[in-house]
Amino acid sequence: MTPEEYERWMIRDCARCGRRASKSAEWSDGPICRTCYDRAMRVRGRCPSCDTDRLLPGRDTDGAPVCRDCAGIVRDFFCDRCGSEGLLLGGRLCEHCTLADTLARLLDDGTGRVAPAFLPLVKVLLEMDRPKSRLIWLRNPNVVRLLRGLATGSIPLSHDGLHQETPWRTVTHLRDLLMDSAVLPRVDRQLLLYQRWLTERLATIEDPGHRQLLRHFATWHQMRRLRTKAEKGPLGRSQTNHTKQEVTQAGAFLGWLADRGRVIGQCQQADIDAWHTESLATRRPSQSFLRWCIKTGRMPRLTLPPAVITQDPEPLHQHRRLAILRRVLNDDSLSLRARVAAALVLLYAQPVSRIVRLTIDDITDDEAIGTVRLGDPPSPLPEPVADLMRAYMQSRQHLPYASSRSSQWLFPGRQPGQPMNPVSLQDHLRKIGVPPQRGRTSAIRQLVLQAPAPVIAKALGYHDKTATRLVTEAGGTWSRYAPGDHTR
Repeated sequence: MTPEEYERWMIRDCARCGRRASKSAEWSDGPICRTCYDRAMRVRGRCPSCDTDRLLPGRDTDGAPVCRDCAGIVRDFFCDRCGSEGLLLGGRLCEHCTLADTLARLLDDGTGRVAPAFLPLVKVLLEMDRPKSRLIWLRNPNVVRLLRGLATGSIPLSHDGLHQETPWRTVTHLRDLLMDSAVLPRVDRQLLLYQRWLTERLATIEDPGHRQLLRHFATWHQMRRLRTKAEKGPLGRSQTNHTKQEVTQAGAFLGWLADRGRVIGQCQQADIDAWHTESLATRRPSQSFLRWCIKTGRMPRLTLPPAVITQDPEPLHQHRRLAILRRVLNDDSLSLRARVAAALVLLYAQPVSRIVRLTIDDITDDEAIGTVRLGDPPSPLPEPVADLMRAYMQSRQHLPYASSRSSQWLFPGRQPGQPMNPVSLQDHLRKIGVPPQRGRTSAIRQLVLQAPAPVIAKALGYHDKTATRLVTEAGGTWSRYAPGDHTR
């Protein structure tokens, strides 16, 4: 067939999207391009013509999805192995069966079967929605190399073994899957990412003395602090980002001090003052390193500038906050995920970084009253918010990775076993007209004026010092709180 003949036969205007592209099929409604073909293979439901629950690739005269029989499509879409109806790949196997064969081949331990240690991983991958995305991931040469190495034992099945492998993004995703399937013991993801970053950061420091000092600071101060926090709950990205800033600014201070002809043990008060005078906000993260040096006797006991308390962003007017909250609760055109998060911000004054750490165990619903555990005791959910939460809990199974063990998160993320990125959730809130910081500030200031600040602080998970400052800024006092022991 000549190129001209091929183009006349295969390059057609798609009957569904109108785009001129290679024809993938010729159905009753005309030529179908590859994109529309793949999309049609995802449509399932009850056929309006024959009332059968099955794949609906065709279209009737009104454009409604119908099954292949009612649409007059000759080709069948039944897997030759499992008999399910869907998109068929090589050997007329469905995506699920193709994925199972691919995993069996990559995780073969040399005996012709999947290595026993990886059977939980195979189960998790096969249970996930959209197996085609898993097949695309398994085409990555680095993924193939890592899986084969782990299955055959050339790569140790441990965190230390994976820590030596590259590229780090591929390794991180694979490690998340292994932890999510309990093949590897669960270790805090942000802690592992920080360790990788620290190794790369220290390798860029030329002075061996500076490199050794920073390694000691990170190992004996920062890592100990991060591990303690990780034992209480998963670390947030902001926590490790601040720790990275501490190392970066500590290295900058050592280089700056060396340019003045001094080492850390010769540092003087004039050096500390000059360092912070240049840019107090930028140099603030280095104070953790300087305090550690003073405490461990590596530098003289000097005075560091006091911390500057940053003001909260200007809060929304209360009428504006309530108007936004009313729209969020009643506008069904908005996504349920964004509406639930907005209610937690505008009604309970929760920061986005804390919202993404909520789990489904933090939500209770006994049909009489619903609660959300933000502090102690749990906070009640008023009926409009409770209805919204119930609808979201029913729909969240369709969110990315919600079907795996990461379903513990109220807002599951795209990474296995991880919650949603707080930056992404902030973007969702801004798209529906909810300013997260200003809305939260407005809510907490109103709450501390309506109820005793200690009660609000404990119920919503705020620190007492923060609550004290908020009461003062809102024009209230702690004197309205009855004295005495309230623990009984």
